[in-house]
Amino acid sequence: MAWIRPHSLILALLLANVICFQGKADDDGEDSLRLGASFIFGDSLVDAGNNNYLPTLSRANIRPNGIDFTASGGLPTGRYTNGKTIGDIVGELLGQAHYAVPFLAPNTTGKAILTGVNYASGGGGILNATGRIFVNRLSMDIQVDYFNITRQQIDKLLGPSKAKEFITRKSIFSVTIGANDFLNNYMLPVLSIGARISETPDAFIDDMINHLQDQLTRLYKLDARKFVLANVGPIGCIPYQKTINRLNPDECVDLPNKLAKQYNGRLTDLLAELTNKLPGSTFVHANVYDMVMEVITNYDKYGFTTANKACCGNGGQFAGIIPCGPTSSMCSDRSKHVFWDPYHPSEAANILLAKQVVDGDGRYVDPMNLGKLRDV
Repeated sequence: MAWIRPHSLILALLLANVICFQGKADDDGEDSLRLGASFIFGDSLVDAGNNNYLPTLSRANIRPNGIDFTASGGLPTGRYTNGKTIGDIVGELLGQAHYAVPFLAPNTTGKAILTGVNYASGGGGILNATGRIFVNRLSMDIQVDYFNITRQQIDKLLGPSKAKEFITRKSIFSVTIGANDFLNNYMLPVLSIGARISETPDAFIDDMINHLQDQLTRLYKLDARKFVLANVGPIGCIPYQKTINRLNPDECVDLPNKLAKQYNGRLTDLLAELTNKLPGSTFVHANVYDMVMEVITNYDKYGFTTANKACCGNGGQFAGIIPCGPTSSMCSDRSKHVFWDPYHPSEAANILLAKQVVDGDGRYVDPMNLGKLRDV
């Protein structure tokens, strides 16, 4: 799997470009204080480059990933898509001038963190054992540990009183995680912790929910108050699952979707419980499962020509076996594909999803959208 490693020259150019772009956040301290910060937790759906700094098999800092990411001039940044992630687009829609910087990036210091910090990691999950097949990744527990470091840095930048107000009243904490706990843990029992052999789906999902409750409570104790939690999407419909199970174009794999829906029901209950238990908190539930299923089912309505085949990938009917890399085939019009690679949405799909989260109604985001949460 040598193709995972980027050419040193490309990496050097990439890092110089990203540092230059993200370093501009230092010029906008007052705007950051007015708008608040976006603190992003999760997996490869929202990773903005943390895995670039880990010795891991899960990386996206190789071409042609990022080919449409204008902020880097089309160079790969570590985002697992052709352009912007959902987290990037949500930040833009909320008026932030700069993207949340990856926690592990060397330039994530000083006033740059006041726009927001991204802790997400490709391969990461709610459970610490999730993603072990990638060797290294940041679990949700570690991501919360890292936010604790950021929290102390903000105290030093603003002073304890102003820092607390900045975190509690103006900052939004988004969490997009859980899919890997199924795809790269429970459904790979031999390679992970043997959970599928030793645990029922109910017991495994109980474990996920209990860990997530502890993680969100830890963030609350660090003064987080405004949360948005994305549920797990229809992971049985991604090109990888459709390819390895040799499905017809209009079919999805039943087991992963069933697990996702079971977890999603429990997540809804957890968020209601935490809202009642943690004074002053607001937990927004983003129903990503139904959002994505709507786009997959009615893809032509949204301007796509396919919701089955990866734009960048190789192998099988849906190009769903080999991850996107220099030797992958690539579609001619990336805006016409729901999926960028065997696992992740294209920027065009991310734009649709982000707009629903920021401006959508109760069908997909409850009890309010992020546009309203920002002003709570």
